[in-house]
Amino acid sequence: MRAAVIVFPGSNADIDLYNAVEDVMQVPVDYVWHGETDLSRYDVILLPGGFSYGDYLRCGAVARFSPVMEQVVKAAEEGKWVMGICNGFQILTEAGLLPGALLRNRSLKFRCTLSKLRVANNDTAFTRDYEAGEVIEIPIAHGEGNYFCDKETLAKLKANNQIVFRYEGENPNGSIDDIAGICNERGNVLGMMPHPERAVHEWMSSADGRRMFTSILKSWEERNRVNDHA
Repeated sequence: MRAAVIVFPGSNADIDLYNAVEDVMQVPVDYVWHGETDLSRYDVILLPGGFSYGDYLRCGAVARFSPVMEQVVKAAEEGKWVMGICNGFQILTEAGLLPGALLRNRSLKFRCTLSKLRVANNDTAFTRDYEAGEVIEIPIAHGEGNYFCDKETLAKLKANNQIVFRYEGENPNGSIDDIAGICNERGNVLGMMPHPERAVHEWMSSADGRRMFTSILKSWEERNRVNDHA
């Protein structure tokens, strides 16, 4: 397995994400600049948090047109795993890889705190090491994490089991249906506002994010065992 951490002008969580992959998954990982036009050598593609292009227009709206995003879309269509965290989630919605949009927090204030999440779907490549319904603690740091979609889209997300994480207890941003993370119908693209890469060691106040990275690694190993025997 080889992982790519996409770096946009204004990314600021790319180092945390790189370190989490290196520490937990212990696989080769590269920083990939937003101008890259070939991601074929990567098995998993990670879009970090931050303020891509200064969050001009809307969060993720400019980054969506970066050259690398054509390759991210192509990778997703090929079934590779794509995960967007915080600003990465916003970029994925702007690119149409995930439905809905991220709005300003209902409080109109930036929130930075440890947040409780309930695992709504543990049947994904990103969550297989969690228990269904398990409550975990993952930090958040965002001003525009209020997930919104129309009623038809919400009904579809529920019907297809695409809601992966919900906020438990306090909803820190006003997201519809307490949504903290969703995946596409195929299950290979995940977007979430909380930062699992900042919760992979006990000294970080929580290590509950660690299992997202072990889940991805196990999914890749299982896929390749199947392919080896095909």
